[in-house]
Amino acid sequence: VDDALNATRAAVEEGIVAGGGVALLRASANIKATGVNADQAAGINIVRRALQAPARQIAANAGAEASIVAGKILENKGLTFGYNAQTGEYGDMIAMGIVDPVKVVRTALQDAASVAGLLVTTEAMIAEAPKKESAGGGGMPGGMGGGMGGMGGMDF
Repeated sequence: VDDALNATRAAVEEGIVAGGGVALLRASANIKATGVNADQAAGINIVRRALQAPARQIAANAGAEASIVAGKILENKGLTFGYNAQTGEYGDMIAMGIVDPVKVVRTALQDAASVAGLLVTTEAMIAEAPKKESAGGGGMPGGMGGGMGGMGGMDF
């Protein structure tokens, strides 16, 4: 309930855009900047890919082929045309009620840029080591390990 209330307030403050990552996907296609050197060009491409990520991830999470969905959205010139991940249909996102408050999208971009800038200027970072997940199943019953013990090179 609180999330819905906050989203509604944000929408009233700054308006709405087509949801499902469509607005960001369209923004990525409209970046006309080119870098004056390889580093700038790489940075521009990173921003383009990052803007495409939400729409692609939503499609992938729905079991659709992300690149096909993104391609279909970009082929259509309608600014609010997108993919409804719940129904698997394409159409006008605003008419389908799939919207994002501009304030939320803008703030997310600003925060992401801020973090990226911080990471670029940081000389060292500390992160948690990834936790090793135990492999489920696959062993022999009765506590016997896999492979054939004592069979030279067969211990897996």
